[in-house]
Amino acid sequence: MIQAGSTVLFQGDSITDCGRGRNDDAPNSLGALGQGYPKMAAGRLLKERPGDALKILNRGVGGNRIVDLYARWKSDAINLAPDLISILIGVNDTWHEFGSQNGVEVDRYETVYRMLLDLTKERLPDAKLVLCEPFVLLFGAVTAEWLDEMAARRDVVRRLAEGYEATFVPFQSAFDEALKSAGPDYWTRDGVHPTVAGHCLMADTWLNTVC
Repeated sequence: MIQAGSTVLFQGDSITDCGRGRNDDAPNSLGALGQGYPKMAAGRLLKERPGDALKILNRGVGGNRIVDLYARWKSDAINLAPDLISILIGVNDTWHEFGSQNGVEVDRYETVYRMLLDLTKERLPDAKLVLCEPFVLLFGAVTAEWLDEMAARRDVVRRLAEGYEATFVPFQSAFDEALKSAGPDYWTRDGVHPTVAGHCLMADTWLNTVC
C-alpha cells in the first residue's frame, strides 16, 4: 500500500501529536514525528525500506476535535500533497462535551468527517486513506457514560472507511485484546492517552493493517 517515494502523513489529536516539535517540519525528523505511534511506525518503515525514499510527516495537534481538524485541513494536509493520509480523530469530540460542554455530536462528527474526506478526494484523488478507530479504555478520565457515544463514533469511522474505500485500523479491538494480558493503566495513562506500551501496540496494529 505504501509505494516507494511515498509521502505518508499522520493526522489527529494529542495521541498522534505526542509532543512533536512545532519548529521542525522536515520529513523523517525525530523531533517532528513526536514520541508516539507515528514515530514508532515511521522507524520500522524507514529501517525496513532504506532504499524507498519514504517521507513521513506528523501533523497531529493536541485537543483537536473533527471540526478543528477540518479547519486546518488545507494547510496541514492538502497542501502537503501526501500519498497516504492516516487519520485518528474522535475522542475529544466526546471528552470536550463531558469536560466543558464543547463536544461535537455524533451526527455532526460524521457530517464534518465526510466533508473532510470529500475535500481530500477532490483535491488529492490518488491519495490513499487510512481511517483509524477512535478508542478509550474504562479508566482514569473515561467513565461509563462515554462508552456508548464512543462506540457510535467507531461505527461512523467504520462506515466511512467502507464508503470511501479506506483502510480501517482497529485500534479499539487491539486494546480490548491487550486488556487480557494487562490492565488499562498499563496501556494508557488516563484511559485516552497511551503509555509507551500502548503506543507500541498502536504502531504494530497500524503497520500490520496498512502494510
